[in-house]
Amino acid sequence: MAGDGEKEEEWVWVRPPSTADADWWGGGSDPDPDPSRPLKVVFTGPAKYWTDAAPIGNGSLGAMVFGGVTSEILMLNHDTLWTGIPGDYTNPQSPDVLSKVRKLVDDGKYSEASKVAFDLSGHPSEVYQPLGNINLEFGDSHVEYVSYERELELNTATAKVKYTVGDVEFTREHFSSNPHQVLVTKISANKSGSLSFVVWLDSKLHYGLSVSGANRIVMEGSCPGDRMAPRENLGESPKGIQFSAVLDLQIGDAGVVQVVDGKKLKVEGSDWAVLLLAAASSFEGPFKKPSDSTKKPTEISLNTLNSIKKMSFTQLFSYHLDDYQSLFNRVSLQLSKGSSNTTEERATLGHDRIQVNALGQHKTEGLKSVNTDHFSLATDDALVSTAERVKSFKIDEDPSMVELLFHYGRYLLISCSRPGTQISNLQGIWNKDTEPAWDAAPHLNINLPMNYWPSLTCNLSECQEPLFDFIGSLAVNGSKTAKVNYETSGWVAHQVTDIWAKTSPDRGDPVWALWPMGGAWLCIHLWDHYTFSMDKSFLENTAYPLLEGCASFLLDWLIEGRGGYLETNPSTSPEHYFIGPDGKKSSVSYSSTMDIAIIKEIFLSVLSSAEVLERTNSDFIGRIKKTLTRLPPTKIARDGTILEWAQDFEDPEVHHRHVSHLFGLFPGHTITLEKNPDLCKAVDNSLYKRGDLGPGWSTTWKTALWAHLHNSEHAYRLVKHLFDLVDPEHESDYEGGLYSNLFTAHPPFQIDANFGFTAAIAEMLVQSTMQDLYLLPALPRDKWREGSVRGLKARGGVTVNISWKEGTLQEARLFSKNHSSLIKLHYNGAVAEINLSHGNIYTFNRFLKCLKISPQSEAATYP
Repeated sequence: MAGDGEKEEEWVWVRPPSTADADWWGGGSDPDPDPSRPLKVVFTGPAKYWTDAAPIGNGSLGAMVFGGVTSEILMLNHDTLWTGIPGDYTNPQSPDVLSKVRKLVDDGKYSEASKVAFDLSGHPSEVYQPLGNINLEFGDSHVEYVSYERELELNTATAKVKYTVGDVEFTREHFSSNPHQVLVTKISANKSGSLSFVVWLDSKLHYGLSVSGANRIVMEGSCPGDRMAPRENLGESPKGIQFSAVLDLQIGDAGVVQVVDGKKLKVEGSDWAVLLLAAASSFEGPFKKPSDSTKKPTEISLNTLNSIKKMSFTQLFSYHLDDYQSLFNRVSLQLSKGSSNTTEERATLGHDRIQVNALGQHKTEGLKSVNTDHFSLATDDALVSTAERVKSFKIDEDPSMVELLFHYGRYLLISCSRPGTQISNLQGIWNKDTEPAWDAAPHLNINLPMNYWPSLTCNLSECQEPLFDFIGSLAVNGSKTAKVNYETSGWVAHQVTDIWAKTSPDRGDPVWALWPMGGAWLCIHLWDHYTFSMDKSFLENTAYPLLEGCASFLLDWLIEGRGGYLETNPSTSPEHYFIGPDGKKSSVSYSSTMDIAIIKEIFLSVLSSAEVLERTNSDFIGRIKKTLTRLPPTKIARDGTILEWAQDFEDPEVHHRHVSHLFGLFPGHTITLEKNPDLCKAVDNSLYKRGDLGPGWSTTWKTALWAHLHNSEHAYRLVKHLFDLVDPEHESDYEGGLYSNLFTAHPPFQIDANFGFTAAIAEMLVQSTMQDLYLLPALPRDKWREGSVRGLKARGGVTVNISWKEGTLQEARLFSKNHSSLIKLHYNGAVAEINLSHGNIYTFNRFLKCLKISPQSEAATYP
């Protein structure tokens, strides 16, 4: 670590925009971003609970920063630490059981079929594990402190702590670097020789510690090779994933470092200290046993640290900032009730601001400086915690809190899913327990798909790459499950999975376990990625082969049914029972509405893909076309709602959390206001019947559904509903809500609603198909009377910037970098057919009249 003792090197300069940048951005009449509302999650004290801590991450290596004073803890996670080994996801007995279940369903004996279907269940998923902790002990001298401040700064992906002891101000800064794959902590004091502390590592897993040299701690350990390790003979457990974490400590010229107990490092009398933690595991993909792995986690971690040994904290931070902001700053959002502040009043506040150009790329207005020695929470409401703002939202409905939570979802996605990492699991990458809720396993019947909903609309397509890699692994294992369990071609995945790409049914009740549509739902993301990116190479080489395999399974899974239709049998509506004709609670029947909706989506995606790739003449495509005509239609029940099952069964839980039968409206595309007004009215009735209560992810799904009904009032009601501060000591008393660190609650914590909220806000502002683009389709005009959004993406590769005043569209700018298209532009009932030529910015007014067409040549120079 070089040069951190020189104060002048603790500034990172980001270049101002050139004149050309400003010209093509165009100025115009967009409302100024309000500089008094920094994107920070603010805390007024150290974390008492895990959900009070601040999450940081680089895609694979994460930490929860507690901000303690006398003692600090950073709870660590690595995305590859899971129990278990590759599994056998087949059951040779399943075909016989399947025949019995189908016969019982055909005979209308649904409760008996539900009981027999237990024998189609498989084994549970494996379990996501915590890595360990960085422990810092500052001692009794820090007991008396004042001026405590803690924040998570979303613009820089940095967690910061500041407090004063006597006449000494102490600061800590934490970030997780994606470019250099290290967790970085800087601790400093503003008075020379005042910094003293002890640091060590530990873990809840089996581990050992050693000190290497004078300034490194090495922790080596292993995950259990079984989900639940044998209590007596540990030798019976297979070798699990091995891991290593290496902590490197550097201090300034003042001060000394000592080794304590052979496991800890003690710093005395320093000005500053920088801690670098690198971690690695022996995981080599879902098909290789840990016992066969050739990876050496400690060697990898040491090589990571050695590769940056000549880099200063300033340099690491600069690379981190450039990498992170290249993603985060693509989108801006400003919402206002209708502020009376003038531009001049805003300017006097003197804060830097980020702008986003028509490409969804970022630039900084003015010469932006980042002081990495000191930071400030100096705003008018600096001492008001974010938790207090959540509590007051029911009264003040502060639009800036919606902005903050919107961007927080984008921050979390960038922090837990990057190219080359594992998929975001039920908790992203953050987990403190060896037995977390629901194993922190990705659930395919809502959680995993919702995790990636904001990736396309919110201009973070790279963050979706781990999902595509994972679908490829599911296809490998799923082809075996399909062949053995169901005697079909293609590939299948069910309701829950894990790092080993589990594709067989979960154990337990078929109401959740028997759902062979998980892989199909994920495949919809493949076609969506193409429609947003227009990347034909991706479609041909990645998406289409996976879609083809998925569709092959679905073609074979469909069987001859009632009324001349094809049907799925057995079929469930995820996690929702019904009352059969015999008055008994059941879960298994045939052709649930969600089954058919997902199958339609897949078949239509395959047909569209085949047209793009000029493969429409194959027998396979002919079979899909014929099969589509024989799928049962979406039906309306006697009470005017969407029928959830093939028959109008009694619903024992009308306020059930899942809204699976509404899939066709969102995230599906087969129900639209224009083409299916009767079905949309039934969706409306269904949402009223379900009610607004539910876990966080249910709230955000309903928000998006209301947005697609263009019902801004009800969409906003659900936005408001999520702002309910959850007390961790009594979290079971809540349905949904937010913790003090803005994690969303089921409860307990599930990250999907964070992503669902971000996606839902985007859907309220912009919606698109390949033929249509809707501006402000569900804007709550009386709540967000003024505002702007920049950098959102629409299908066809279109970037969208919008501003509005008095609840009315003021200006819209559309841009497509590589693809020209003919689309219908919609706003408030008006429709305009427009030609978008790539490389030009098109500016429209509220009447959808094109005011200006500007070439975008200068933008090519911006990264």
